[in-house]
Amino acid sequence: MKCVVLGGAGFIGSHLVERLLAAGHAVRVFDLNDPGPAGGYPRYGDVEWVRGNFLDAADARRALAGCEAAFHLAWTTLPKSSNEDPAVDVEHNIAGTVRVLEAWRAAGRAAGGGKFVFISSGGTVYGAPRAVPITEEHATYPLSSYGITKLAIEKYLELYRVLHGLDYCVLRVANPFGERQRIASGQGAVTTFLYRAHRREPIEIWGDGRVVRDYLYVGDVADALARALDHRGERRVINIGSGVGRDLNEVLAAIERVLGRPVERRQLPARNFDVPANVLDVSLARAELGWRPSTAFEDGLARTLRSFAAA
Repeated sequence: MKCVVLGGAGFIGSHLVERLLAAGHAVRVFDLNDPGPAGGYPRYGDVEWVRGNFLDAADARRALAGCEAAFHLAWTTLPKSSNEDPAVDVEHNIAGTVRVLEAWRAAGRAAGGGKFVFISSGGTVYGAPRAVPITEEHATYPLSSYGITKLAIEKYLELYRVLHGLDYCVLRVANPFGERQRIASGQGAVTTFLYRAHRREPIEIWGDGRVVRDYLYVGDVADALARALDHRGERRVINIGSGVGRDLNEVLAAIERVLGRPVERRQLPARNFDVPANVLDVSLARAELGWRPSTAFEDGLARTLRSFAAA
């Protein structure tokens, strides 16, 4: 199948591209960045590198042309940055994605056998949970603009299914970590902590370190996304996580075990947008996708650590 990965040169996207190529698919990597093989990205399989911006309607049409499946991983904000300028978050990510959906429809794929897979946020769309683990039926009360815009796109996908026959699948992904996560962006507590510890730099913790999150190795996320390509069930919104909650203190203890030495810690004030706990129920992913996380937390840490040493 010919697949396009919007945001395919990014953290999760690059792992998905590798997974799709290994499965024998032809892949178009569409991204603002175009590192290609020179940047350490796949050198094998049927891969095409296209540079462009999903916010540009002409670029979006060019990205989707001739493809039978689209994975939408491109986004211009993070949870924290989205709250700093919600208007930009809305203008970029909601309007931009709707233009992508219009291009997909105009290409005849909405009702013509095409598959559209969207990566949503299991860490932000639910807000403060009433119970954990969180199922897909849990109420959605996001505390960040990022979560609100992700949720809005889920609703637009359903609208396009009703109006135009769009075949889509949404994966609400927990908190991924692993190789190629961009430390400079402030994305990903686990990878950032591990990187700083590897460099013997102090690690900053917000509050008392008891905020609980569901951390998932990026290779398992890529596997879930690839499986969504063949999803044909009626349940179109699916949680993807480890199903295990760890607070920041437990994360640091695991990092110390992987490193074989203690790490320096500095405590900062708690952040008002951090919910106390977020752990996803992933039983629907097992039923609908035949997927379950296969990488132990400390194994994922060790793989990520080796990528720092090799850089």
